[in-house]
Amino acid sequence: MSKISPCLWFDGNGLEAANFYVSVFGGTIDHVSYYPEENPSPSPLAGGSVLLVEFTLFGQGYQALNGGPQFTFDEAISLSVACEDQAELDRYFDALTADGGKDGPCGWVTDKYGLSWQLVTRQIMANYQTDDNAGIARMMQAMMTMRKLDTAAMQAAFEGKSA
Repeated sequence: MSKISPCLWFDGNGLEAANFYVSVFGGTIDHVSYYPEENPSPSPLAGGSVLLVEFTLFGQGYQALNGGPQFTFDEAISLSVACEDQAELDRYFDALTADGGKDGPCGWVTDKYGLSWQLVTRQIMANYQTDDNAGIARMMQAMMTMRKLDTAAMQAAFEGKSA
């Protein structure tokens, strides 16, 4: 288990979600814990149902906690994925928006479980680390018009060229 692991709250479908994330990104389901038969917690889930799923994506540990319906995800927390290239970004975008997921402005995606993701290529992230404030501003202006990020168009904007 990682020293610090994001704990994601689900309403009974944490194992399903963890299996989905492992299928999209690769990784492992590391451990599944169950509520005791005599469930002493305030969770509405029955004894014997899945309590906690520990899983790993890209070497980072996560927990999927089946806590019940009282808490849900919102955009205040998202998982950011540094994609190698546009093809990888496209693949993740398509997988995360399938079956009820939704695309959002500026490359944000909300998956079918309500968890928010930011999909961006390493090339775009490298541009943010430069001192070219004018280029960054042009790139951000282009990004504001996008749903799924277009790396080539953002790079062209950064460089002051037409896409």
